[in-house]
Amino acid sequence: MREYLKFYIDGKWVDPIELKTVNTVDPATEQVSGKIALGSPADVDRAVKAARKAFATWSQTTREHRLEVLQRILAEYEKRMGDLGAAITDEMGAPASLANGFHVGLGHGHLTTAIDVLKKFKFEEQRGATLIVKEPIGVCGLITPWNWPINQIAVKVFPALATGCTMVLKASQESHFSAQIFTEILDAASVPAGVFNMIQGKGSVVGAAMSCHSDIDMISFTGSEPAGVEIAKAAAPTVKRVCQELGGKSANIVLDDTALAGNVAKGVTGMMVNSGQTCSATSRMLVPKARMKEVIAVAREAAAQVTVGNPKGNSAMGPVVSKAQFESIQGYIKKGIDGGATLVAGGLGRPDGLEKGFYVKPTVFANVTNDMTIAREEIFGPVLAILGYDNVEQAVAIANDSEFGLAGNVAGADLDKARAVARQIRAGWVGINDGFDFHAAFGGYKKSGNGREWGEFGFHEYLEIKSLLGYAPDKAAE
Repeated sequence: MREYLKFYIDGKWVDPIELKTVNTVDPATEQVSGKIALGSPADVDRAVKAARKAFATWSQTTREHRLEVLQRILAEYEKRMGDLGAAITDEMGAPASLANGFHVGLGHGHLTTAIDVLKKFKFEEQRGATLIVKEPIGVCGLITPWNWPINQIAVKVFPALATGCTMVLKASQESHFSAQIFTEILDAASVPAGVFNMIQGKGSVVGAAMSCHSDIDMISFTGSEPAGVEIAKAAAPTVKRVCQELGGKSANIVLDDTALAGNVAKGVTGMMVNSGQTCSATSRMLVPKARMKEVIAVAREAAAQVTVGNPKGNSAMGPVVSKAQFESIQGYIKKGIDGGATLVAGGLGRPDGLEKGFYVKPTVFANVTNDMTIAREEIFGPVLAILGYDNVEQAVAIANDSEFGLAGNVAGADLDKARAVARQIRAGWVGINDGFDFHAAFGGYKKSGNGREWGEFGFHEYLEIKSLLGYAPDKAAE
């Protein structure tokens, strides 16, 4: 059993000002798996004070110095990748192959990407007599979710470090193990005291205290849309920058061509990755109505191939993160059934043979209409809604008929046609045949948030722009 009862503040592991703890639950067994300390506003004050003090020097460091620090972190990260993978399996039930693979690999990829971007990032630009300077924004409050825990920490911490900011991290209560090990990595890499600080705790307490704190200059939050709204409200009186990556109900438009069957099968299995707990998951699959019968047969077979079970075994899908998440997903599945959608695979209850653990059946609905709850709201579980379209124009209209605009995908054999359709989707991250790029900007339109993360685009969130007018008048006059 893991016990993490200290916070990391000003380069040291310290006791909370007042020790309050909560037990953690293994989602695969429903047994207690650990204990963590819960922070308070007073702990936030202490961490912010350390970050503010460190900002005076860290903000003035050279590019070369920050690169050295990031390289040290990379070396330590590579030593602890196995530990991170095991922690992610324990805390959220991700299958070991996924936790040790894509989960940990995403953090590694964002770190090497930040190093690559920092080597050539332009912090100054001469425009005539004016010098445009990009300077670190200050002390950053980073609030991250549990579903891709190291990915979400990495896309905030590494750009913040690279641009000269200091920070306080509050990871989700559900992903405390991996946040602890991540912090141990930064400590082992000798990140200067106060530059990075970490507090565990409840979002309603620690996150709220960070959002309204007058000495935090920027909040970067990834999570649900309702929580994002509350954070923005709390941050408003201090006029701090708020960067948010929120929910999604993304569409996967499968074009009517010879690749349809393969693309449908790929879309079904892709939806089940991470037990469907992915904000950018393409949870609405749009297919030609005329081929719905064929689509249903392919989707049923693909869902049947998704094995569910012990995440420490060879299953493709483990449990969802918590009892509350399990019950929420069950509620949505019932709404899908009651709403008249065709249940193609899965359904209510646990998969056969699994009596304990928060396991959900890989579930597929067909003949869904875009006014149904399962097509409108983010389920955040292994539930796919298949909708029909008469023509590509209608498919685009359905895809864009959503309060969200985080992601999307267009799958088709004709690349030019797929490109044309992708351009029309109102979302921030649109794949063409499931394209992927660490340097691409990630973030949403509409209620999916604001700002962008990943690659060079993530750097801009942590920078202020200063104009120095008359900086080179002689040169400008020539």
